Amino acid sequence: MKPLTTVLKRAFGVLIALVVLFEEWGWEPLQRLMARIARLPGLRQLEDMVTRLPPWAALIVLLLPSLLLVPVKLAALWLIGIGKGSLGITVIVVAKIVGTAVVARLFTLTRPALTRLSWFEAIYGRWVAWKQSVIARVRASWAWRMGRAIKRSVVARIRRFKQSA
Repeated sequence: MKPLTTVLKRAFGVLIALVVLFEEWGWEPLQRLMARIARLPGLRQLEDMVTRLPPWAALIVLLLPSLLLVPVKLAALWLIGIGKGSLGITVIVVAKIVGTAVVARLFTLTRPALTRLSWFEAIYGRWVAWKQSVIARVRASWAWRMGRAIKRSVVARIRRFKQSA
């Protein structure tokens, strides 16, 4: 039983690391994209209202997009269940990207209010420390180093190709 537990813990750790890395890689670029979109008329005022919310209202605003995506994800699972797997997976991926973009922007806007909640500040501090340790372990791994080496090699080849063309 112990080998199975070890395998399951490692698999769960890899899954969590992948989620953290996706959030890390996607969070900032998507948040910047949403900030550009927020320059549209009307959205600037909406963002200003969000930044002035009290802590508990800010928490509700932050959680709302995740709750609104539950029916979308259930519909995607239904699509997979009726044999439209590609469409269902596409819906899940698009919902994840859009959801991450919206939550990233809302978190940027609501973080000052949220950190006034002592329990949120404590949890957030632990989350940041844990996430940084996961990222450090992933970056120290053989797979990460090999991937970076391959990326550098491909980028160098593309540059040489462009210069010779």
